[in-house]
Amino acid sequence: MMNEKLKAFGELLGIMDELREKCPWDKKQTLKSLRKLTIEETYELGDAILQNDLDEIKKELGDLLLHIVFYAKIGSEKNAFDIGDVIQSLNEKLKYRHPHIYGDVDVDNARQVEQNWEALKLKEKGRKKNTVLEGVPASLPALVKANRIQEKASGVGFDWEKPEQVWDKVKEEVNELQHEINSDNKEKVEAEFGDLFFALVNAARLYEIDPEAALEKTNLKFIGRFNYLESQTLAKGKDLKEMSLAEMDKYWDEAKKLEN
Repeated sequence: MMNEKLKAFGELLGIMDELREKCPWDKKQTLKSLRKLTIEETYELGDAILQNDLDEIKKELGDLLLHIVFYAKIGSEKNAFDIGDVIQSLNEKLKYRHPHIYGDVDVDNARQVEQNWEALKLKEKGRKKNTVLEGVPASLPALVKANRIQEKASGVGFDWEKPEQVWDKVKEEVNELQHEINSDNKEKVEAEFGDLFFALVNAARLYEIDPEAALEKTNLKFIGRFNYLESQTLAKGKDLKEMSLAEMDKYWDEAKKLEN
């Protein structure tokens, strides 16, 4: 079985070499030109995971693997690194950050593993920075970034002792937001909305909910219900803009029932 996997990977590397030499499109690609495509492929994988489409997940993983091999090929052309270097670096990092498996450290649960992981990252040699929040890309979407920031802070012990304690913070942020809304200060209202979102993301994390996945499921649910509302309206020769909210609610409730 292992030989078959290695053979398949070796064939992929051979194909990459050939494409880079003979294909006009592949020949002109750079690290920078591939970046936006890699981001797109990552989101496509995320969509497939949310849909629990295992066949599509397999295909999207292949697309991402192609990008990894592509980056490594370009790195080898620059005499900077090759795919072997990439894999060996990963092997060494995984062993170093799992001392409870490859060393003499004892852990009782996954949370201790996370805390050890973050602590070991700060001790690694050759790192450009040694701060807890390093490694959180500036270009991450704000919701995902908030979650990663909180996970990293939690990894070094900066966290609530019990999940239920977070709700006092959420209530505090709701009250502060309401105060600023009453004051009609848009700039402060925006800031308080941000604080409230951040607190809710923290709550989701503490209850082991991925806030990005949760919000996307709600987005898809809303799209499905609204599309039903729109289709039923058009089927009756009506215009949404001409309908009352009560009429819209009727179709909205129908869509909810159909989901169940």
